[in-house]
Amino acid sequence: MLTQIINGHILTPGGWVNDGSVVIENGRIREILNNSRPIAEANVIDAKGMHVVPGGIEIHIHGGGGSDFMEGSEEAFRNAVHAHLLHGTTAIFPTLSSSTVPMIRAAAETCTKLMQEPNTTIMGLHLEGHYLNMKKAGGQLPENIKNADPKEYIPIVEDFSCLKRWDAAPELPGAMEFGKYITSKGILAAVAHTDADYPCIKEAFANGYTHATHFYNAMPGFHNKREFKHEGTVESIYLMEDMTVEMIADGIHVPKPILNLIYKIKGVEKTAMITDALACSASTSDKAFDPRVIIEDGVCKLSDRSALAGSIATMDRLIRTAVNDANIPLHDACRMISETPARIMGIYDRKGSLQRGKDADILILDDKLELQSVISMGNVVK
Repeated sequence: MLTQIINGHILTPGGWVNDGSVVIENGRIREILNNSRPIAEANVIDAKGMHVVPGGIEIHIHGGGGSDFMEGSEEAFRNAVHAHLLHGTTAIFPTLSSSTVPMIRAAAETCTKLMQEPNTTIMGLHLEGHYLNMKKAGGQLPENIKNADPKEYIPIVEDFSCLKRWDAAPELPGAMEFGKYITSKGILAAVAHTDADYPCIKEAFANGYTHATHFYNAMPGFHNKREFKHEGTVESIYLMEDMTVEMIADGIHVPKPILNLIYKIKGVEKTAMITDALACSASTSDKAFDPRVIIEDGVCKLSDRSALAGSIATMDRLIRTAVNDANIPLHDACRMISETPARIMGIYDRKGSLQRGKDADILILDDKLELQSVISMGNVVK
């Protein structure tokens, strides 16, 4: 059965195709045409006056629909994944905050099982911690934070091929060895919840840390130590030209002008947009998995208001915030939720752009950038 999206303003790697069509067959893109002549045997979707863009790829997300991935159950995973699918996340890397080893293993077992299902949107597991700097813990569970321990992380890596990314603070004892080890196993190493200065970030990059977790959050910028000024982790990451970053584009975790600054300095190819969403996102729930977290001012924060926690953002909101509030062109905003995260996570061969042969993961947005339709592996889910 063929599906054809016609009359769309289609974003391709070569630019926009006006009044073109996307032909879908067996879950993949068969053709991008520069005309909208209906194919006789196709199920036609008319996208007249709307934007047809690649599906969103979420590389940092803790939950949604009232469920948190730290729960580790199939029910929690399925519920959170589906909740965000309806908001445009067609590929997802479930994320665990700092967890115990039994929690990591339970989630990894669930992730492994669900990744094997046909047309799955789950691409792999992301561990945010627990080898983090306690001074920059933010919303992480402090009782789970510790230094990198090879007796702990090597068995986890050896047992679970679903593990695709692991974050750490590179200044901690053993963190450089940790970064070198996990990258040797094909796992993305990212700096996170860190107080690292430029020499440390430079050394970290040399040891495999090629990505920065929620840039600007849980890391210092330019600051004084007594009468002398010092670079922060933020400026150090800017100086590493080949280091990629992700930004929470809800317009709250990172001020809107700074979203534009990151875009201008790091560029589309090095910047991914993320939600860092918690269980209460894509949900009517007002409760987070962590009882310390409250929802206030449109964001999750610790109840003592000492720090922001995750967000309640969704993929479609990221696009609107980037375009309407951060003055980022639509085509670049869409690339930062699709192409760039796909490249960072090594799945660009099948995801992240509208091209012949790739998975048919597609969003249709109206002229106000409201999400009108979601297609996942060729199936219309919204």
